Amino acid sequence: MRERIPVVVQGRRTRRSRAARALWTGAELAVTLGAVLLLLVVHQLWWTNRQAQHAARDQVGRLERQWDARPPAPGGPAPEDGRTGGARAAQSAPPTGPPGRAGSRTPAPPKDLAYAVLRIPRIGLTAPIAQGVGKAAVLNRGYVGHYPHSAQPGRAGNAALAGHRNTHGEPFRRLDRLRPGDTVLVDTAEARYTYAVRRTLPRTTPGDGTVLAAVPYSSVHPAYRLTAPGAYLTLTTCTPEYTSTYRLVVWAVLRSTQSR
Repeated sequence: MRERIPVVVQGRRTRRSRAARALWTGAELAVTLGAVLLLLVVHQLWWTNRQAQHAARDQVGRLERQWDARPPAPGGPAPEDGRTGGARAAQSAPPTGPPGRAGSRTPAPPKDLAYAVLRIPRIGLTAPIAQGVGKAAVLNRGYVGHYPHSAQPGRAGNAALAGHRNTHGEPFRRLDRLRPGDTVLVDTAEARYTYAVRRTLPRTTPGDGTVLAAVPYSSVHPAYRLTAPGAYLTLTTCTPEYTSTYRLVVWAVLRSTQSR
């Protein structure tokens, strides 16, 4: 008598195995993608800040050492404590005259070069100021950028600065905390310029270029304006946080100058 060989049908089991493997592979891919995205977020929000802030602090230190090493100007104040840097002496009030005229006698610093230091005590900010507002060469390094066609700090007209609010050092992260009367300091090789915050424009469009005018005002929000020629400082950054949809603008006016 012949024995029959049983026939086992494995179609359903095979289909289930394939579906399980597909689900497992998809889950692995999802986890891998999530890990990669998390690493990108950590890099953007933490590592770029750490790198840029460290580089910015080093640049501030280099500038201050260069300034301290400069010999005093002929007829200038005597050195303090045996150092070569002269004592700071209180000087004149803000310059007067047509906006921009005083600044035109001073050649602009080389592009992308850090040449000044911005200090805002209320928000604990100390950052180098570089000529230009390019992302790669200036802003992404944790620097504050000087708009090339605006006045230089301490001069008649409007000295306009830009900085990141988030990532890459985010020097202007807390710019929205400034209030009228708050002190803003700009140090250069020649002097310290002390500004007082006059007004804040909480939100305007990126194309509202008149906020950088010699006598600044908003063409989008006409109620926000300064009305007379003077020596102004404008600080600009993106708003709301983690977006670049709008711009936050702070205007300050020069109160005093101290020469080095």
